[in-house]
Amino acid sequence: MRWIYPGCIWEIPGEDKRLYLTFDDGPHPEVTGFVLDELKKFGAKASFFCIGKNVKAYPEVYKRIIAEGHTVGNHTYSHERSLQKNDRAFMEDIEKAKGFIDSNLFRPPYGKISRFQLRLLRSERFRLRTVMWTVLSGDFDSTITSKQCLNNILLYATAGSIIVMHDSEKCRQKIQEVLPHVLKKFAESGYSFERLT
Repeated sequence: MRWIYPGCIWEIPGEDKRLYLTFDDGPHPEVTGFVLDELKKFGAKASFFCIGKNVKAYPEVYKRIIAEGHTVGNHTYSHERSLQKNDRAFMEDIEKAKGFIDSNLFRPPYGKISRFQLRLLRSERFRLRTVMWTVLSGDFDSTITSKQCLNNILLYATAGSIIVMHDSEKCRQKIQEVLPHVLKKFAESGYSFERLT
């Protein structure tokens, strides 16, 4: 995957025991609030890749993310698959999201993007850095259990890992069951949770 998508951020190398939790698809009026409450319990920071139409619908939740010291990123306005839209329509969707999301970070929906689109994102017009991930929790996958989702993170996350979870209605149950354990387990092991910059 890293060879297919050159120039993307996949991890944050370093010797310190730091993890980078990221949450896609919000903000959600309840699920994002739960995530923020749990992060606060551990003094943890995270990054939220927001969908523009959700920011428009729930501006107060978006403002809370920023007020509590977390990073936001652009996850398009409508969360449609990049490879199913023409380049112009996809880039216009990202640009529309920029009207609601003030960030130089971007994550493509479903982790799919063409090399040409990546070049456009780096251009003077967009100036966006594309963030992928080291560990995909699988919280969106209805075929895996919360325990499997938790194990995906506990087994594969190491210092510098970027971990993907989702603050969406679809993932509500798994987030509520998994996130507290992730925060507790890694905090007890001496890790800190940082935001992307």
